[in-house]
Amino acid sequence: MGDVLEFLRQGNPFEAQKIISTLFESDLDSKELIFTNKCCIFWIDSIKRMRGTEDSYEKNEGLLQEWKSFLTYISRDKDRYEPALVAVQRGFFTKALERFTELMDEKEPYQKAEIYKRAGICHKKLGNFDMARSFLMDANRIYPNLSSVLAELADCCSLCGDDRYGKLLFREAFYMDPESIDLGFLDSELIKCLIKITEDKKHSGKSLQYWIPVYGVLNGVLNIKKELTPQDVVKLRKEIYAKESEYKDPSCNMEILVPRLLNCYFRLMDHYTLVNEDSAKCSEILLKIKIMDSAVYQAYIS
Repeated sequence: MGDVLEFLRQGNPFEAQKIISTLFESDLDSKELIFTNKCCIFWIDSIKRMRGTEDSYEKNEGLLQEWKSFLTYISRDKDRYEPALVAVQRGFFTKALERFTELMDEKEPYQKAEIYKRAGICHKKLGNFDMARSFLMDANRIYPNLSSVLAELADCCSLCGDDRYGKLLFREAFYMDPESIDLGFLDSELIKCLIKITEDKKHSGKSLQYWIPVYGVLNGVLNIKKELTPQDVVKLRKEIYAKESEYKDPSCNMEILVPRLLNCYFRLMDHYTLVNEDSAKCSEILLKIKIMDSAVYQAYIS
């Protein structure tokens, strides 16, 4: 199996499968061979699919999604062969990184930031956490404050041992645009624990991503507070007013609107705490939280 795994580490499932075919002749029932062959079949089909995609933008967009499709593909396998999985991961992300490195002369800022983000994800999946963090910092410099970039940067900071900065960045990322964050590529125990807590509360789909920062606050995980500028405070109050008006409409999307409003209330409470605001204003926000969700209120004040 050594040569098979080496070809997989090189991102060459075609040669790996040729060797497996000969090994099957003497060991047809090997669970390790069956699983490894299944991996080869997926990646051979994947490579052919990607080669058949003429649009380079579509190809770049879909490249990392192939990894998520692969994880779904093997999700029900009880007899996984871990050395094959490790080899496949190294091969895939090495090849993906080569692809994104070729594209780094992109001029358009948003697209360039996306390429650097994806390169950062590849480095992270290859275990190069410091390098990943460097690429993600560059992505944020090129096109600041993309939630998808901040979440990945937060993940790398946590993996590098800087949980404090990771918590701050995660909170910002999930406050600004939770839907743009791809949970499937986040690896740190900090965020995986928080995702599990939120899933255990029966949240899923889009609403899951809006509830993550709420439970992050309630469970004391996302406990690093950002100081808001006067402009930030004005913008936050306007958003709260708009969302409260929307909340009065019976046809509004409660699954997203409620956690969004709660997160805004928490953010305003953080600001009031940092600037020692009048207690009456804090009481007003706490009452709004209590009316909206009494269980969240009890968890928040406890």
